[in-house]
Amino acid sequence: MSKSLEYSTLEPASKWRNLPPPPGFSKSTSSKSTVKSKAALPPSSYDQLKEKRALDFAIAPAKSLPMQAFMLYMSGGGVQIFSMGIVFMLLLSPFKNIAGINEAFAPFAPSTAKNPKALTTLPAQKLVYIACNVLTLAVGLWKCRSMGLLPLGTGDWLAFETRGIAPEISLF
Repeated sequence: MSKSLEYSTLEPASKWRNLPPPPGFSKSTSSKSTVKSKAALPPSSYDQLKEKRALDFAIAPAKSLPMQAFMLYMSGGGVQIFSMGIVFMLLLSPFKNIAGINEAFAPFAPSTAKNPKALTTLPAQKLVYIACNVLTLAVGLWKCRSMGLLPLGTGDWLAFETRGIAPEISLF
């Protein structure tokens, strides 16, 4: 059983309507004010704002690097499922981001752009975005190296090395 209060049925001579206003109340501050229409900003200022937002978007991968580095530090140096998941994320996300760079920057394209998804739209911001994603990739590769997953030593390539002819056989 639900009950709802109907305030529109209060009689005009109610005891609540005759109460004096609270101390400090002023009708001039509570009256409805008219909303002044602001002059529309010129399209150039919108384009400048879009460029600033595009630069903020481009720097976003670098802003998350300290948190990701802390996660890598806390995951340890061993090869466990948690550390492998973090490394996989660090290695895969830059490739995904760079592959979708034109779609990611399309909302920030200037109003004068013919094709917002073109590679030449906002080139400086896109280069910064690529550089930040390469930094993320470098952190992931550094973690792979510290975990021993990258084959950097000569011992890692022994299966592919060929042996020379033994000296005993070469005499005959």
